[in-house]
Amino acid sequence: MPSKSSARLAALTVAAVCSAAATQIAVLPAHAATVRIHDIQGDTRTSPYAGQKVTDVSGIVTGIRTYGSSRGFWIQDPAPDADPATSEGVFVFTSSTPKGVAVGDAVTVSGTVSEFVPGGASSGNQALTEITRPTFTVVSSGNPVPAATVVDARSVPDAYTPAGDPAAGGSVNALPLRPATYALDFYESLEGMNVQVADARVVGATDPYTELWVTVKPQENPTRRGGTVYGSYDDQNTGRIQIQSLGASADFPEANVGDTLAGTTAGPLDYNQFGGYTLVANRLGTLDSGDLQRETTRKQKSGELAVATYNVENLDPSDGTFAAHAAAIVNNLQSPDIVSLEEIQDDNGAVNDGVVTAGRTVDTLIEAIVAAGGPRYDWRGVDPADDADGGEPGGNIRQVFLFNPERVSFTDRAGGDATTPVGVTKVRGKAALTVSPGRIAPADEAWKNSRKPLAGEFVFRGRTVLVVANHFNSKGGDQGFTAQYQPPARSSETQRHQQAGLVNAFVKDVLATQKNADVVVLGDINDFEFSGTARILEGDGELWSAIKSLPRSERYSYTYQGNSQVLDQILVSPSIRRGCDLDYDSVHINAEFHDQISDHDPQVLRFHP
Repeated sequence: MPSKSSARLAALTVAAVCSAAATQIAVLPAHAATVRIHDIQGDTRTSPYAGQKVTDVSGIVTGIRTYGSSRGFWIQDPAPDADPATSEGVFVFTSSTPKGVAVGDAVTVSGTVSEFVPGGASSGNQALTEITRPTFTVVSSGNPVPAATVVDARSVPDAYTPAGDPAAGGSVNALPLRPATYALDFYESLEGMNVQVADARVVGATDPYTELWVTVKPQENPTRRGGTVYGSYDDQNTGRIQIQSLGASADFPEANVGDTLAGTTAGPLDYNQFGGYTLVANRLGTLDSGDLQRETTRKQKSGELAVATYNVENLDPSDGTFAAHAAAIVNNLQSPDIVSLEEIQDDNGAVNDGVVTAGRTVDTLIEAIVAAGGPRYDWRGVDPADDADGGEPGGNIRQVFLFNPERVSFTDRAGGDATTPVGVTKVRGKAALTVSPGRIAPADEAWKNSRKPLAGEFVFRGRTVLVVANHFNSKGGDQGFTAQYQPPARSSETQRHQQAGLVNAFVKDVLATQKNADVVVLGDINDFEFSGTARILEGDGELWSAIKSLPRSERYSYTYQGNSQVLDQILVSPSIRRGCDLDYDSVHINAEFHDQISDHDPQVLRFHP
């Protein structure tokens, strides 16, 4: 999965515009008399007053946001009603930094009730109820802030969300909230209110946007290293919640998975584009380190072939991470015999000038590996057509093979280029590639704006091993877990399913030519081991995802919104699996750490061909 930075910067720009003209879910022309906050919030996800002007809405200021595109303050009614479905808090959107108001002020606010959809209506996100174009009066100051509602394992239901209303396109917006039954309803019933978590374990490391994820359910699908495993479409892990801060960015903790925010973390509950419900803290707990260490796999034995996949996240010659990546390959991965690298950029990175070669990028990494005490790898790859494979514009990302010539040899067969498809033939009774290296069906629509698989033929101890390096279509465009549409649409799957079908068909051709051929299909599959994509890749037993040899609590290579999940996989043909001596390791060196050099953890498979 690619970095979200470029999409996020664009989205923040859009949000700055959309915040001033929020998406109107419903428009009522009448003018509302004085109402309470819980009247505005109502018992569904959208306000019955959306589009109406309201006057003299009273509340205590619980937090003030003075940065970003969504500036304003939260107010909460200190005299709640008896309905647990109606929130007592609301955000007052002022556009610019609010002046003349402080936490603890009792205020009356007049303005227009709006339903702002972070990311825009096309994102499928839920709407955030706001009072926009406000005028306000401070009635008194120094008042106690309403007590924070405790969010913990007892209060958050285990069920995630109701199914959406088919008559409303699968939206849950109009469904009455059931906060005692569903986690998303519970969080929605607290939208804009002062909430708190206590002694919360970190399950998503601090990212560049000064946010992290914690869980209030430490026993919910835990990893052995402190994370929370995502292992099923039906179990979204309801205890996860995002933490941001109203304080200075410099004061935000640099947390790793397995750390704890000790004590109380409290503040208003917001909803944003990048993670849904978010505790925006005006009081942060103290970071208690879990002392998480980066893993090191074992060295392969002399008769074992070690094959690895590693997404190096848009690596180009201008990056300062070559030494760190080299150290990871040499020390943490123990110098695998074959390494599939994903997201290798061309020789001038994101400069969009027609350059597609990547020799300088790869050679710089090889020299760094030698300097780190590793072998002098050789490499093979196929340059893509300019700007045809997706990724960062101008970067021309692709997969390449590194291989240790002291341990394995590469069988070169001329003719492989950006547009020539690799095929399967028979040489001396064995399956062989028509071009090596070569690309699988590069002209097929399945690979439009996406990376084409790279196939190569290797020999280890006299036995041929065919390896296919992949980087499937990303999940960009999928609706989030907290979307208003339930279940959320996973539109990106369509292309990945097509891609998986083509790779499986290629492997079928290999096995039809040589039933006992050793085939390894690996890379950033951008999908889970339980996904439809993985099932299509595996087919009718042509391949098997070897990460499933690990206990469920250890199956992850990526952490997203507090879920430790599988995106990177190594799949093997029956001849390798039948050997029963394969050894798989997801080497956790990046995904759980705030100072990561890539957002993916590399995977290593050792076996006896």
